[in-house]
Amino acid sequence: PAVAEHGVLRGLELMRRWSGGIVSQGLVDNYPLPPVQPVVTVTPKDVRRWLGIDLGPDEIAEILRRLQFEVTLENDKVVARTPEHRMDIGEGIIGVADLMEEIARVYGYERIPETRMADELPPQITNTLLEREERVRDILVALGLQEVITHRMTSPEREGRRLPEDAEPDNKPYAQIMNPIAPERSVLRHSLLSNLLEVAERNERIRERIALFEIGPVFLQDEEGELPEEIQRLDILLAGLREMPSWQDGRAGVMDFFDLKGMIEALLSGLHIQGITFEPWEHPSFHPGKCARIILNDQQLGVMGELHPLVQEHYELEERTILSADLELGLLLNSMPERYGIREVPEFPPVLEDIAVIVDEEIPAGKVEEVIRLAGGKLVTEIRLFDVYRGPQIGSGKKSLAYGLTYQDPERTLNDQDSTRIRQKIVRKLADELGAVLRS
Repeated sequence: PAVAEHGVLRGLELMRRWSGGIVSQGLVDNYPLPPVQPVVTVTPKDVRRWLGIDLGPDEIAEILRRLQFEVTLENDKVVARTPEHRMDIGEGIIGVADLMEEIARVYGYERIPETRMADELPPQITNTLLEREERVRDILVALGLQEVITHRMTSPEREGRRLPEDAEPDNKPYAQIMNPIAPERSVLRHSLLSNLLEVAERNERIRERIALFEIGPVFLQDEEGELPEEIQRLDILLAGLREMPSWQDGRAGVMDFFDLKGMIEALLSGLHIQGITFEPWEHPSFHPGKCARIILNDQQLGVMGELHPLVQEHYELEERTILSADLELGLLLNSMPERYGIREVPEFPPVLEDIAVIVDEEIPAGKVEEVIRLAGGKLVTEIRLFDVYRGPQIGSGKKSLAYGLTYQDPERTLNDQDSTRIRQKIVRKLADELGAVLRS
């Protein structure tokens, strides 16, 4: 831009010569961002550190003057003002790097000696949230999921398919795109679920197993019309076989609600996050009675469940179970501990025992596990639910929950009397608090 003034003056001079007129004094310049000529200071020490060559202040100044820099010497400092036509020279440390490139070019690259770098490394600044986000990706990929990246632009009609027709519509305002590339890309999305369902819709006929996740923002516009709030979300979608069939075992089952729950538990365990509970919940996109919300330290982390049949009808999907989870990524990342404890490899052997109890249908398995852990204390190191039974043998409105329990003492080997005592405490606690009956 600074050269424009010279061009205008040259043009006026030519016009004056050819026409014989008189040029008025002054020049009007309404350029909104007048250029600033950077002033950069370098020293012989800088040249030695950056290029590995020894040049005095006079030699540095001579090189820069040959490149039309205005140079002044202040003791051993070389102060260079950038010529108007050199818009590629920056300011500050960037300007120093630019001048080093000019000095090396004029001095001659072939004359610069080969030396080992001997300098202090700059302080390493880490991006904690980005590292944690990558950790989430690594765990999900290890669990057999594939990451997808979908359009952030959509339309209200496309997103509306994620809700049943009788549900309350999404009336929150959308962030409108001024110049959309297509009518179906006219607003910024409110949800990742509709995008994942579209990906599943396109791949459903050619893949027997679909296991996807996406990490990305949703955009919530406020009523005042300011910039939308960007909230990072993590969505998971599962459909089809639990694992691809092989020649060893072709009886791969179909994924269900508990596969999704297990993946979420594995993710949280890999992130060393504790204090997670699952509660029955209702969400318009999910099947009634097959939906749960995830609570992390009294805060809702997200919702999960089986896709509502009326929502599934909006997509070209076969009549098979579609499972999905929607998590708030920011809360998940901020809940990851900076440090976590580890335990030594147990020296004494564990005692493995199974227990089956009959409880009322409305009592969640997580509550039974909580009572078992409370009764057994630190000696109960692992609780695993491996069977749920409902049938006429245990009565209507009842269910049988079978758990595999692990007892272990870090200081001694447990004997039969110890395991019997722990078992009796657990059975009494379950009976007192939940009315559970030991199944014979």
